[in-house]
Amino acid sequence: MPYFDAASTAPLHPVAREALLAALDEGWADPARLYREGRRARMLLDAAREAAAGAVGCRPDELTFTPSGTHAVHAGMAGVLAARRRAGRHLVHSAVEHSSVLHAAEAHAAGGGTVAEVPVDRAGRVAPDAVAGALGADTALVCLQSANHEVGTEQPVAEVAGICREAGVPLLVDAAQSVPWGPVPGDWSVLTASAHKWGGPPGVGLLVVRKGTRFAPQGPSDERESGRSPGFGNLPAVVAAAASLRALRAAAESGPDEAERLRGLVERIRARVPELVPDVEVVGDPVRRLPHLVTFSCLYVDGEALLHELDRAGFSVSSGSSCTSSTLTPSHVLRAMGVLSEGNVRVSLPYGAAEEDVARFLAVLPEAVRSVRERFGVPAGEPVRAAGAAVAEQAEEAAAPEEGAAPGVVVDALGRRCPVPVIELAKVIGTVPVGATVTVLSDDAAARQDIPAWCAMREQEYVGEEPADRGAAYVVRRRV
Repeated sequence: MPYFDAASTAPLHPVAREALLAALDEGWADPARLYREGRRARMLLDAAREAAAGAVGCRPDELTFTPSGTHAVHAGMAGVLAARRRAGRHLVHSAVEHSSVLHAAEAHAAGGGTVAEVPVDRAGRVAPDAVAGALGADTALVCLQSANHEVGTEQPVAEVAGICREAGVPLLVDAAQSVPWGPVPGDWSVLTASAHKWGGPPGVGLLVVRKGTRFAPQGPSDERESGRSPGFGNLPAVVAAAASLRALRAAAESGPDEAERLRGLVERIRARVPELVPDVEVVGDPVRRLPHLVTFSCLYVDGEALLHELDRAGFSVSSGSSCTSSTLTPSHVLRAMGVLSEGNVRVSLPYGAAEEDVARFLAVLPEAVRSVRERFGVPAGEPVRAAGAAVAEQAEEAAAPEEGAAPGVVVDALGRRCPVPVIELAKVIGTVPVGATVTVLSDDAAARQDIPAWCAMREQEYVGEEPADRGAAYVVRRRV
């Protein structure tokens, strides 16, 4: 069964497996002890730190192993913010950061700090000038991911690092998604990563604090890991994580370029999906992106249902959609980009992904989408908006149309989850005259994101959102 969710967690690398088993025999002792077994464990820990530092591009004494990537992010942010408290308590981050950054930002704000969120463009990329504009005299820290975990867009880290350095503000880079593909460029101050993203075992994170960066570890500490990550760490897992990262680097330097091979497969998916499946939006930067990841959203499709269809067809993929069962709120990344969230599919290819598996995925995807759409009453082979729907014309309740335009209709989609509100909108838009409005009543949080996105895709005018007794009223004017 092809596994296409490496952005969540990559399969355990064969080298990691071998190193883990060997380290369980040789590295079980406490590396802080002076007897033989402890010295052997210490040698393994030092070698792992040196290997990881070489792959990341830092000094070994700048790198700390943590229990997870999330722990590294939280420790890194807290340590810098505490050390720079006299400079100020202003935190800046992009609108598409990983939830670990957002949760730490919420805690910072709850403790009296201030937070500025830098917007992104439709590709999910921040503008360096926007980051510069968010800086103030009291800015203590800037957080910027190296590449986005949902859509793959790479951020201008080197440019932002230069801006931060000139302003005297440290930059923390969440490099969880990009470290497997090479060192992060730029003069950043703090970097975090997570081993299970590159084929290491879970439970190992990296926290790099470059020399000269003011840092004050928070909470109780001990003599281990420079006081930045207390406790007896999982040394066998650390050894396995470093071994797999070193193996990836060695393979990239000596053999065929796996990143370029995967980039070619992703290019095929990006090009073919819109040709094979109607009403699809491929999101993320088409050029400045991770080599192994592609995300697209399908109109009139429930994301959870589509993932189940693909799972039955033998493919493990992920979704950042608001329609997944884990959360009933839209993906903050897709929302910040202003793109469609319904029917969202993220394909992230692991190292060694087979070309024939990608070809088979492209073969089964159209039928999976058609099957889900059929369940929602979307006719096959024709535009949804031509299908018609049983809606009452309630011109007096609709938003006032332009002068001389025909009155509009109201679609009641209250109590119905996405993609139903958008489907019902699409069904009736063709039944009203050009210039008239359709008002969709919905209490689904995704409608606030998906109705404007649908309008952009269909060249219709999104008039805006109005208050309603339940949920909100979303007004659309027919333009074509």
